[in-house]
Amino acid sequence: AKQAKYMAEAKVSQTDAQATALAQAPNGTVKESELEKEHGKLVWSFDIATPDTTDITEVNVDAMTGKVASVEKEKAEDEAKETKGEKSEKD
Repeated sequence: AKQAKYMAEAKVSQTDAQATALAQAPNGTVKESELEKEHGKLVWSFDIATPDTTDITEVNVDAMTGKVASVEKEKAEDEAKETKGEKSEKD
């Protein structure tokens, strides 16, 4: 239900946001994406895998403006922890 509410609020489509995110990680492949609130802002969050590395690039695109909100490199082992729910930074 929360996802549907966010979808209704978002001004930028997932497709457009994904294109923006992929520009931050050339040759990357989106492994996971979600629409979420982070620091009070609605963002499209993309986990992007890039060839020749096990690191994941997490790119957040502002769902209102379409601008890149943040880019973070995550080591594969950190990403695995996050997937198990051990990180609590996200709402």
